Amino acid sequence: MDKQLKGRVFIVMGVAGSGKSSLGEALGKALNIKFIDGDDLHPKANILKMAAGQHLNDNDRIPWLERIRDAVFSIEKNNENAIIVCSALKRQYRDLICEGNHQVTFLLLYGEFELVLKRMLARKNHFMPTALLKSQFDALELPQEDEKNIIKIDIDGSFEEVVERCIIAIKTIQ
Repeated sequence: MDKQLKGRVFIVMGVAGSGKSSLGEALGKALNIKFIDGDDLHPKANILKMAAGQHLNDNDRIPWLERIRDAVFSIEKNNENAIIVCSALKRQYRDLICEGNHQVTFLLLYGEFELVLKRMLARKNHFMPTALLKSQFDALELPQEDEKNIIKIDIDGSFEEVVERCIIAIKTIQ
């Protein structure tokens, strides 16, 4: 990773099935920087709720998003660089993650519904049922013009092509 980028955090975001975890891990390796899967930061109460088959609501997500925000803060203060995976579907989630943090860039992995559905159907042993994909797209609040720290990445292409698009996007940040 470019030495001039210090204390930078890249949040790989998007709907379920867009490739967040796989791409995030590949980016961490390719750029030789820390990789954190945001799902690992869920508090115990959320894990138990999801294990019981219950959906999380916005109130459930707040402690989780605060943990992600705090991880970003720590990374920035230590002048490290990292990739963190978090769906960040709503603007209020992105805003919470950015509170007190100044070097956060979101990489929005975006593809049309049919493309993501096709990929989800091809996956094995994934927790997200394809029936919930529509709710993910319904919840997704695409970035507004004033959200300057979001780069939209087209996921239509091979895994390697999408990883390369992300790397190019990251390298354009000053």
